[in-house]
Amino acid sequence: MRVAELAHAPTVRAGGPRRRAPWPPAIIWAPAVLVGLAVLLPLLYLAWRTIGAGTEAIDLLFRYRTLGVVLRSLFLVATVTATTTLLALPLAWLTVRSDLPFRRFWSVITVVPLVIPSYVGALMFVVALGPKGMLQGYLEPLGVNRLPDLYGYPGSLITLSLLSFPYVLLTIRAALWRLDPALEESSRSLGHGPWATFFRVTLPQLRPAIASGGLLVALYTLSDFGAVSLLRYETFTWTIYIQYGSAFNRTLAAALSLVLVAVAVGILRMERASRGRWRYYRSAAGAARDPSIVRLQRWRWPAFGFFTMVATFSLALPMSVLGYWAVRGIAAGEPLNILWSAAANSIYVSALAAGATVIAGLPVAVLAVRYPGWIAAMVERVTYIGFALPGIAIALSLVFFGANYALPLYQTTPLLIFAYVVLFLPVAIGSARTSLMQVSPQLEEAARSLGRRPLRVFSTITLPLILPGILAGAGMVFLLTMKELPATLILGPIGFKTLATSIWSAASEAYFARAAIPALLLIVVSSFSVALILGREGRAR
Repeated sequence: MRVAELAHAPTVRAGGPRRRAPWPPAIIWAPAVLVGLAVLLPLLYLAWRTIGAGTEAIDLLFRYRTLGVVLRSLFLVATVTATTTLLALPLAWLTVRSDLPFRRFWSVITVVPLVIPSYVGALMFVVALGPKGMLQGYLEPLGVNRLPDLYGYPGSLITLSLLSFPYVLLTIRAALWRLDPALEESSRSLGHGPWATFFRVTLPQLRPAIASGGLLVALYTLSDFGAVSLLRYETFTWTIYIQYGSAFNRTLAAALSLVLVAVAVGILRMERASRGRWRYYRSAAGAARDPSIVRLQRWRWPAFGFFTMVATFSLALPMSVLGYWAVRGIAAGEPLNILWSAAANSIYVSALAAGATVIAGLPVAVLAVRYPGWIAAMVERVTYIGFALPGIAIALSLVFFGANYALPLYQTTPLLIFAYVVLFLPVAIGSARTSLMQVSPQLEEAARSLGRRPLRVFSTITLPLILPGILAGAGMVFLLTMKELPATLILGPIGFKTLATSIWSAASEAYFARAAIPALLLIVVSSFSVALILGREGRAR
């Protein structure tokens, strides 16, 4: 059998007429549709605001400058997504399938950059690597008078790529734990080398994970404001924030946000098409086994060097600059305010958001994978809209609904948690969906034929198999909530402070030394949470 046939033998659709998907039970479609309707609230607010603008909104949308902003945004989205995929794929494979030294350490370190706020990361790179930055100060005795300018597109590409590649890394890692090693072993037994086996057998099966992680990166880049504004690269989100903040024109900002939604829907259609109609689970009987470990031999230390380089630029460099500012501030008499209360608040709301988002996303993922159809497609696409919108648009829409229709929830923790669910729901859905696509429905059918109810089948058979993906999604939601700023500032209860809001309050007043302490604490707390999550991931495989 050729390697191409081996790669696709367990994944191609069965021949004959396409079988209609069964109608999902109410316990699946009811909560999934309810989640989709809840996520539509911000979109209804934006539509209501845009209709109120009349012809003014139409004139704005069809300006030549608006088209330029769209093209710049799409170019940044495409290049950041490609760069993060090229970074994450070898990092994931090496930490799961190879004898890389200190694999568990690298598994944690390479995920932590996800928690660094984009505005903090951009500022750190400018201060460290930009013209007249810290690196140039060290190089001036060697005759280097000016380093290349990081502002504009190059700086935005570097910053967003180094801070968002963990999206793809975590989804690919979860998929690698679930891959059937028998396919790779069969390929090797037929005389094919490791490279041919990887590109023709392993890589095609990772396509859903790469597509899901790439989708998250694309939507994150599309919605980012902190990095692009600081690095002066005009994108759609920057324009929206200007309308919301400087121009005080929420109507025009809502119209631009709707265009952003249209772009996000286009990205979703591309991601859905990239999945194809392959199956990514075993179609024949077999026993689940741990993946075999590949010995890197002479590539062991070059791989170690690659991890060191990525960790240096994505984590060590920002932490070094923060540490430098913290030491300078303490030496100048700045009080060492550890902000334990803000840290406790951050952990509390992040844990609640992670749990609520996973619970809300699970029925959507099951509906999309097990019961495909127009209802599942619509619900899934709707849930991804919030991740593409700026946080301020989501927050202001919930302020409007809370103040007018749900006053008891206004400025309460439940409304803040709901905002986090709307913002980060795609993270949990994408990770759970990728794992569920690798579980054969024949296992569930066999259990139901023995008299077990669907809920019992899911809790005892399906859930343990997709647990790595669920944990990866919960971990990403936790980290994203830790650094979320606009929704927390606008929707948080009165006097409610988190590490992210503490960093923003100090940095906005140019107290960088005061901002460095909570920023370092944010990274440290997140590192412990990542270690716990990845430890469970390894045991859950």
